[in-house]
Amino acid sequence: MARFADKRILVTGGGGFLGGHVLAELRAAGCRNVFAPRQAEYDLTLQRQVGRLLDDTRPEVVVHLAAAVGGIGANQANPGAFMYRNLIMGTELIDASMRAGVEKLVMIGTTCSYPRAASLPLKEADLWAGYPEPTTAPYGLAKRVLMAQAAAYREQYGFKTANLLLTNLYGTGDSFDLQNSHVVPAMIRKCIEAHERRQPVLQLWGTGRATRDFLYAADAARAIRLAAENLDTPDPVNVGTGVETSTAELAFTIAEKVGYRGEIRFDAGRPDGHPRRYLDTARCKQVLGFEPTVSLADGLDRTITWYLSQTANRAAA
Repeated sequence: MARFADKRILVTGGGGFLGGHVLAELRAAGCRNVFAPRQAEYDLTLQRQVGRLLDDTRPEVVVHLAAAVGGIGANQANPGAFMYRNLIMGTELIDASMRAGVEKLVMIGTTCSYPRAASLPLKEADLWAGYPEPTTAPYGLAKRVLMAQAAAYREQYGFKTANLLLTNLYGTGDSFDLQNSHVVPAMIRKCIEAHERRQPVLQLWGTGRATRDFLYAADAARAIRLAAENLDTPDPVNVGTGVETSTAELAFTIAEKVGYRGEIRFDAGRPDGHPRRYLDTARCKQVLGFEPTVSLADGLDRTITWYLSQTANRAAA
């Protein structure tokens, strides 16, 4: 059997935030035959183009990262598009990969698939125990259906898939567009801009009481590489830190790191999304041997430094 490093690996969404970290992880692992085409080359919502992609790249392993994603505001503005694009891209790729003889497909799921009322920490066994948080439900349900399809294809066709449920990611290379960004980059940008403008008050979405499990993207990429290499079950696997952090704690930490000394106020009229969320990571440790190595404090430092360097480069251009 060929070594993993020698296999032909297709990464969809390789041009995105997580994709950049996954490509770096695969290169560090010695993988030489990695293909990461851009969306402009292949539209994964079109069956014929998914087939053409697999014909052109002939992968043995597929890592499916391409997705329509965003924070709470983006999910509220695009529920139909988020559900359609994520569902159709995934379902076409699963079917085409099985028919093309791909050895394994790694699917990336989301903790948005978990029921709003699930007990904490979130456990894989509770995934189907209720309806997800409404603000992100279309996205979460699309990912949940794809997990069911992957399990069905394993049962009927013996097609190997791995399904990772990733928690909230952040890190270098993230999107800091306030219309679409997730909570960490949005807070970093807002705190830095408030500091630069000497704003006496910074207003943020939600109550500040919502909690999340924040995972540095390079750690997530390592978990994905381990799954591509070693995981042989379609059963979902949580990937996170298992640490619960409130959005208020996150905001105060970021403000301190960037030097913002003004008042932080939370707008309870804006949605929190899921009220509390952090993961039980026991299964991930057991089946992948994975534990995160980057603390939230260290990861925030790296992300803030990267963002400041990017804004400085743009200002100098």
